[in-house]
Amino acid sequence: MATGTIKKVVADRGFGFIVAEDAKEYFFHRSALDESLDFDRLAGGERVEFEIEASPKGPRAARVHAAA
Repeated sequence: MATGTIKKVVADRGFGFIVAEDAKEYFFHRSALDESLDFDRLAGGERVEFEIEASPKGPRAARVHAAA
């Protein structure tokens, strides 16, 4: 499980980006968030934990939830 911070949210398109502790950036779709995070209220800066999965466009964040 990786830890990072929400960097940017593109609300009208339903996605955003997370910067992991290793400084790599990962795309996430609103459907990857669990119930601990409300996509419509994300502003950036929130600490999250997530898994990294492969996608046709490269690695992306999956099963994203608020960090404890």
